[in-house]
Amino acid sequence: MEAVQQQSQSFLITRILPHIELIAALLSGVLIVIAWLFGENGDSAISITLFLLAFFIGGYAKAKEGIEATIHKKELNVELLMILAAIGSSIIGYWVEGAILIFIFALSGALETYTMNKSQREISALMKLQPEEAWLMDDSGQSKRVLVKDLHVGDILYVKPGERIPVDSMVITGHSNVDEAAISGESVPVIKQTGSELFAGTVNMNGSLTIKMTKPNSESLFQKIIDLVQSAQSEKSPSQQFIERFESRYVKIVLVTVGVMLFLPHFLFGWDWTTTFYRAMVLLVVASPCALVASVMPATLSAISNGARSGILFKGGVHLENVGEMKAIALDKTGTLTKGKPEVTDFFVTDGYVESEVLSLLASIEAQSNHPLAQSIVQYSKIQGTIIKQSIAIEDIAGWGIKATIDGIEWKVGKPKFVGEEKAKLFNNGIAQSLEDEGKTVIFIANEHEIVALAAMKDTVREESKVAIEELKKLGTTTIMLTGDNERTAKAIAEEAGVDAYFAECLPETKVNHLKDFLEKYGMVGMVGDGINDAPALATATTGIAMGGGTDVALETADVVLMKNDLSRIAFAIRLSRKMNRIVKQNIIFSIAVIVLLIISNFFQVINLPLGVLGHEGSTILVILNGLRLLQRNV
Repeated sequence: MEAVQQQSQSFLITRILPHIELIAALLSGVLIVIAWLFGENGDSAISITLFLLAFFIGGYAKAKEGIEATIHKKELNVELLMILAAIGSSIIGYWVEGAILIFIFALSGALETYTMNKSQREISALMKLQPEEAWLMDDSGQSKRVLVKDLHVGDILYVKPGERIPVDSMVITGHSNVDEAAISGESVPVIKQTGSELFAGTVNMNGSLTIKMTKPNSESLFQKIIDLVQSAQSEKSPSQQFIERFESRYVKIVLVTVGVMLFLPHFLFGWDWTTTFYRAMVLLVVASPCALVASVMPATLSAISNGARSGILFKGGVHLENVGEMKAIALDKTGTLTKGKPEVTDFFVTDGYVESEVLSLLASIEAQSNHPLAQSIVQYSKIQGTIIKQSIAIEDIAGWGIKATIDGIEWKVGKPKFVGEEKAKLFNNGIAQSLEDEGKTVIFIANEHEIVALAAMKDTVREESKVAIEELKKLGTTTIMLTGDNERTAKAIAEEAGVDAYFAECLPETKVNHLKDFLEKYGMVGMVGDGINDAPALATATTGIAMGGGTDVALETADVVLMKNDLSRIAFAIRLSRKMNRIVKQNIIFSIAVIVLLIISNFFQVINLPLGVLGHEGSTILVILNGLRLLQRNV
C-alpha cells in the first residue's frame, strides 16, 4: 500500500505538477463551452456559475502572480490589466468574452511556463547524471558503498566499468575510456590512465579505475556548470530589463487612458454608456503589452538552453546578446589556435658543454613551471633519458621567462631579450632566426656569462581552428591573433591559421592595450583565451570567451565558456546570438504593430471584444512560439 502511495506521489510530482497551468487552462476552456451551452438553453444561473468557475480555475495562477508582483515590486503589471478587463466584461454582461480572455491568457501563460521549464530540463538532466553513491576503499583494499555527500578530498574510490565517475578526481591505477559528453559535449570517449584528471558525472566505459578525490562536491566542475547555467537563466538581458521597466509605465498609461475612455467618448462622440464602457474594456484588452513582455524572455531562455546543450555556457543574457554584435575577435595562440602542446624539434649546445647535462639542467628548471613550452622540454628530456632534479627554487617573470639559482650560479631561461638579444642573435651563427622563420618558438638558457643552449619547439595549428577562422570570416568577424612569440614565428602561425591580423611579442599588459585599441576601432570585441595569462585581456574585452575544457579559471574569468577546445563553437554562438536578436526584434515589432492596429480598430468600432481578445492573446502566443524556435539545435 505504501509503495502504491509513493508511486502516486511520484506521478503527481513528475507528471502532473509541471503541467498544472496548462491543465487549469484547458479545464477552464471546457467549462466555458459547457457554460455557453447552458446559456444558449436559457439556464443563465448555471451558465454564470460555470463562467465564474472558469474564471477562477483559469485565472487563479496569473491573478496570484500579478497581485504578488504588484505588492512585492509596488508596480502595476499586465496580469492586473487582464483581470480588470475580464471583470469589466462580466459587469456589462459579456461573460463569454471575459471567460475567453481568461482562457487564452491562461493558455499563453502556460506556454511561457513550458518554455521556462524546457530551458530548466538541461539542468535537471545534468543533475540526474550526478551519482548519489560511490565505492569507497578502506586501508585493506576493500570497498563499500557510501553516499557521495559523505566523501572527502583525498578519499580513494573504485569505479567499475559502466559506472559514472562520482567526484572530480585523479586516476591512481587503471586504464579506461571515459565518456565526457556531459561535460564537454564531445561524443568521442577520452582515454584515461594513471595521473589523468576525471570529472564527476562522466561515464567510465570499459575498464576498472582506482581514483583519488581531488575536490569537494561543491567545487566540482560538474556543479559549477550547473550553478553557471542556473545563474545565466536568472540574469536578465538588457532587452528584458528595458521591457520590464517599460511595462510598469505603459500599464499606468493604459489605465489612465481607459479611465478617460469610460467617460470622454460619451460626451465627445455621443456614444451611449454601454458602448462607451464596452469600448473601454476592449481598449483595456488590446492595449495590454502581454506580447511585448513575452518578446524577450522565452527567446533568451531557449537560446541559453540550446547553448548549454551544445557545450557553450553563457553567463547571462547580456553576454548572449553581445556575442552576436562582435565586429572583431582576438585569439590567443597557444591552446586556442594551436594544440597547445609544442614538441621540441631542435636542441643546440655551446661548445664546451655536455648536451645531456645542459638538457638535465634546463628540464629541472622548466619542471617547476606549468607553461606549455616548459612541459614540452620536460617531456623531451624524459624521452632522452636525462635526470630531472626536483624542488629547484625559481622566479617566474611573467611574459619573459624564468630565473633560477643552482649551486650559486644564476640561470635565465626565456626569450632573446630576457637572456641578451645581441648574444641570442649571434648564437650558433644566427641559427635562431632561421628556426623562427620556420614558425618555431625558440628559447635560450644562459648563465651570467654566456648563452649555453637553444631549444626550438613547434606548436601545430589545429585543423579545426583553420575551419573555424574561415567560418568567422564568413560571418563578417575580423580575426586577430595575439601571441607572446616573436614576429617571425607569429607570422608563420598566422599565415597557417588564416587570421586577418596578428600581434607578436605580447605580454599580458600589452594584450590589454591591444584590446583597448580594438574596442576603439571596432566597438564590440571578443577575446578568446585559456583564462589564466589571458585573464586581464578577457576582462577588458566586450565578451571574454574561455577555452580549455572548462577549467576552474575559465569558468570564473570569462563571460562565455566553451566546454571543449573547439573554435567552431564560437561561430555557432555568434549565429545563435544573432538569431536570438533577430527573433527578439521580430517579436517586438510584431507585438507593437498588433497593439497599434487593435487600438485604432477599436477606436473606429471595427472590432468587438472577442476579436480583440483573439488578436491580443494570439499575438502573445505567436511571439512565445517564435522564441521557442531557438531550442532547435541547428541555427
